[in-house]
Amino acid sequence: MITIAVDAMGGDFGLEVTVPAAAYFLNNHPNVQLIMVGDQEQLSAAVKVHAAHVLDRVTIEHSTEVVLMDEAPQIALKNKKNSSMRLAINLVKEGRAQAIVSAGNTGALMATARFVLKTLTGVDRPAIAKFMPNAQQGVTCVLDLGANVDNTPEQLLQFAIMGSELASAVLNKPEPKIGLLNIGEEEIKGNELTKNTYPLLKASGLNFVGNVEGNDIFKGNVDVVVTDGFVGNVALKSVEGIAKMISETLKAEFTRSLFTRLCALVSLPVLNALKKRVDTRRYNGAIFLGLKGIVIKSHGGTDSVGFGFALQEAYEEVKNNVIERMEQGMITQMNKLNASAVSQNTTLEDKE
Repeated sequence: MITIAVDAMGGDFGLEVTVPAAAYFLNNHPNVQLIMVGDQEQLSAAVKVHAAHVLDRVTIEHSTEVVLMDEAPQIALKNKKNSSMRLAINLVKEGRAQAIVSAGNTGALMATARFVLKTLTGVDRPAIAKFMPNAQQGVTCVLDLGANVDNTPEQLLQFAIMGSELASAVLNKPEPKIGLLNIGEEEIKGNELTKNTYPLLKASGLNFVGNVEGNDIFKGNVDVVVTDGFVGNVALKSVEGIAKMISETLKAEFTRSLFTRLCALVSLPVLNALKKRVDTRRYNGAIFLGLKGIVIKSHGGTDSVGFGFALQEAYEEVKNNVIERMEQGMITQMNKLNASAVSQNTTLEDKE
């Protein structure tokens, strides 16, 4: 049995989203049980309405506090020790759950998870990763998407290692292609961060294919795109905005007149396929990489369908032993880098 902890009170809509999503998810995953954390009375009532048929696989943990969506991370960390978010994370720390899913405050979730779970050996800072759809009918892993505004080249190398291990585990690709997000493909282009990161990735032993541009995220010619959190978050929000604009534009144009409505009816199979491909709910569930535990962040404003996909992301990571593989990958890579540094020093000493 796989056990997933759920911050049932988190997000813009709380129980009205998390409980129906949990019920549907359990109905399709007989090998999963959930520990849902929230107000005992409210949560029990919601579970009886939406999840009575899977009641034997739902455990309720009572919490007396909720982290607000606009609450400062440090205040949540210091003053909300009995929040549904904190107690759900504690379940992973205690080994009672193998993953935690929350739609709550991103900053508070990251700060609390990092404080409680700690980081893997070799990881300076956790990163937020997400799988995005590409033109090859697959997905591309992009990180960091906002956990860190400023990064060093060494930290981007760590992101690349973690992203490589994640893609290898989830996408079943032994040597995922790694690209460094830049303003051009040439090695000489970019700011100081990308210029200094390039040689580290080139010498890392990873399957590094060089610099990539923003449009390469969706071409499918790389499996992992690495960037700092500032650029990554701007890219993510831009993509979400474009997807929403396309959806709203199509709806407006196809409902403009009787003729366009008839055109929409004829085009319905194509429109449904497009909607499915670009539906942001299907890719809901950002991954906090680098922690000693699986932490999945759902979009705060998602519905039960989107939250269900966040639960699915947690399930896939547990099933594929992502934490163990990532930890081993970091250790292996650190050993390679140390061995390379020793070799270079020995060569310099011999020349002297």
